Amino acid sequence: MVVPPIFSFFCISIVVLSLLRMSSATDILSSVQSIRKGETLVSSGRKFELGFFSTGSSNNSFLGIWLVAIPETVVWVANRNSPLTDSNGTLEISYEGELVLLNQSKSVVWSTNSTKVLGNPVAHLLDSGNLVLREHNSLDSTDYSWQSFDYPSDTILVGMILGWNFRTGLEHYVTSRRSADDPSLGDYTGKYKIDGLPQLEIVCNGSVKVYRSAPWNGVYINDMSKVSTPVARSIFVHNETAAYFAIENLIDDITIRITLSPDGVSQAFLLKSGSTKWDMIESLPYDPCDNYGYCGANGVCRVNQSPRCLCLQGFMPKSQAEWDMLNQARGCIRKVKLPDLIDFQLFKNMSLKECKVECLKNCSCMAYANSDIRGPGCLDINDDGSHQYLFLRLPASELDSSRSLSKKLVTITVASAISGLLIVGTALSIIWKRRMKSQGLPSGMDGIDLPLYDFATVSVASNHFSQTNKLGEGGFGSVYKGTLSTGQEAAIKRLSKYSGQGPDEFMNEVLLIARLQHRNLVGLVGCCIEGDERMLIYEYMPNKSLDYFLSDHDRSSSLAWKRRFDIVLGIARGLLYLHQDSKLQVIHRDLKTSNILLDADINPKISDFGLARIFRGDDTEAQTRRIVGTYGYMSPEYAFDGKFSVKSDVFGFEVLLLEIISSKRNRGFQHPDHHHNLLGHAWLLWREGRAMELIDESVCASFVESQAERCIQVGLLCVQKFPENRPAMSSVVFMLANEGATLPPPKEPGFFVERSSGSLDAHLVREEPFTANVVTVTLPEGR
Repeated sequence: MVVPPIFSFFCISIVVLSLLRMSSATDILSSVQSIRKGETLVSSGRKFELGFFSTGSSNNSFLGIWLVAIPETVVWVANRNSPLTDSNGTLEISYEGELVLLNQSKSVVWSTNSTKVLGNPVAHLLDSGNLVLREHNSLDSTDYSWQSFDYPSDTILVGMILGWNFRTGLEHYVTSRRSADDPSLGDYTGKYKIDGLPQLEIVCNGSVKVYRSAPWNGVYINDMSKVSTPVARSIFVHNETAAYFAIENLIDDITIRITLSPDGVSQAFLLKSGSTKWDMIESLPYDPCDNYGYCGANGVCRVNQSPRCLCLQGFMPKSQAEWDMLNQARGCIRKVKLPDLIDFQLFKNMSLKECKVECLKNCSCMAYANSDIRGPGCLDINDDGSHQYLFLRLPASELDSSRSLSKKLVTITVASAISGLLIVGTALSIIWKRRMKSQGLPSGMDGIDLPLYDFATVSVASNHFSQTNKLGEGGFGSVYKGTLSTGQEAAIKRLSKYSGQGPDEFMNEVLLIARLQHRNLVGLVGCCIEGDERMLIYEYMPNKSLDYFLSDHDRSSSLAWKRRFDIVLGIARGLLYLHQDSKLQVIHRDLKTSNILLDADINPKISDFGLARIFRGDDTEAQTRRIVGTYGYMSPEYAFDGKFSVKSDVFGFEVLLLEIISSKRNRGFQHPDHHHNLLGHAWLLWREGRAMELIDESVCASFVESQAERCIQVGLLCVQKFPENRPAMSSVVFMLANEGATLPPPKEPGFFVERSSGSLDAHLVREEPFTANVVTVTLPEGR
């Protein structure tokens, strides 16, 4: 039977269209795909899933994101105000580059409405639960034109914020469901209120307060700090660019969410990896004192005490009869008529002592207090025993008779604010930032022009140290990509508490990189020193490290000979600067491929100065009691005797050189004819006149033979057994850069001893996969 051409075309079109439609096997929706009922996006780690769902007995359908392990836990809903009345909805990317949700009649019921125009947009569901709209060719970028994390439903996840982003003008808040079976907008809203003193509020029907937290005290909000556990912690940010509350995982294999329930209760839950049961961490309101206005105006609510409500000294119940019946909502009134207490004044740069003097001069001033626990400010009252002080002004008759009648102020212990007090004195955020930066600042930082970032700012920059932002990790900890408030991209090195790298190594690196400036040394953007946290913020290197290229055959093949030779020269010039041309003579001590970063133009930059040492005066050699660094790159005198000098770096440089031109590793190098490492193999080839066999086959068509031969000969000169035989870096740079330079013949390299077939390096029995960062004691020994 002959099939008509038009029928064949129709069949092919059906097949193509079916292939373009989504299945549950991808986390990306392109502009030629769509999602309908039964089709989903699943994040790459199979943690979150996006698709259509219905709840209860209703036929209404919603587009949402839920946990793969617990599908009933829906964390985000797109069309809360516009449910689909049937199951014929379609999610797709419009011609304008927006995500749109269409109903059966193809009318738009929900859209992203982003402001940035994309050339080739895709929707990408991340493992954090964030649905983002971005360019197809920038899947590793955090430059989104729209993201669901900016528009929470009733749930806050790690990476989301509750509060304000002043740069974008967006307020992030949550709204409860209508009911457990209806994800439509409910009656309760949770917000981070920033007019006056920042605090968290839950309001009903847009205006009726049902809960308010203690105000932000300059460090945290006391109520929400209870969410912090050994596996998670609360984050509070209040600066010029943002004001918000967020949560952070301290362990990767858990999931945390904070949800505003349909009855206005805020609950925090934790899900362990592999479990399908949520564990509750916290619930607010936690006790009756958390309910807004429980003791009324001018009343103090005391947690776990009886009677729970008390009037402030100088005040009495507005209705004694109601008060005696434990109905204290109407609060307390002053025994004398008061002016309007809703107003308050804020004074800049005023100390607590100055605040007291100012209050006593003003007949209308009723009280003053610290809102910032490290400076002056204002607050109202909820006594939970945290002992923050409110200074209340009373007539002399109200004071204890044992006190002097001339005394005008009495101190009462309070924790949070009482509305309706005129308060003098406030602390500026500038003061707070300066104090935070100076807190825990180690000695030696004076005079170093280096920005210091607080933990919250760095956490925001790295999307709260999310896995999607992680660039890599090693013995020191992890490195994350981040975007600072200035828009600058950075690499954030967060030191692990268990790395063994202490404050000495951290400060060593900070002080060295801050003082050293060279195009082949990585630049330090800033650092963070807060509590136990130690973080270094480097300029971001989009091409990662030399190790990233050499560890993969396809990536190493992309490095042409000229590029490799330029990398070798760049590293050599960077070392020459460290050894000779800088104000300090610096020994790096940990040269290896992972510590050579590559910028956007593949220019090499030496990084990681945690183990570096400074030589002063005429010192040319030092000795250490403990060996640190990476085996395979260590010189013999350092590995065996702990002696190091500039010639130790020269040895490590040559190992790098041979690895760059051969795309092979010194450690773990295997050859069928012998058991030498890469250095021994290069020496054997050189003696037999076969040195060119060392060159990576992928560059055989492009390499310059004279350059390659000179590289190998210079390399073998640098790894000679005795340090006095190795050339200085000034000679290395000269020999590499000058075709006519006369090179002496090399002598036998260090470690030129065959290994047994089961070992990796001669005599080096114990090897680590990463740098062993340990505290060392340096003993200068002049020669």
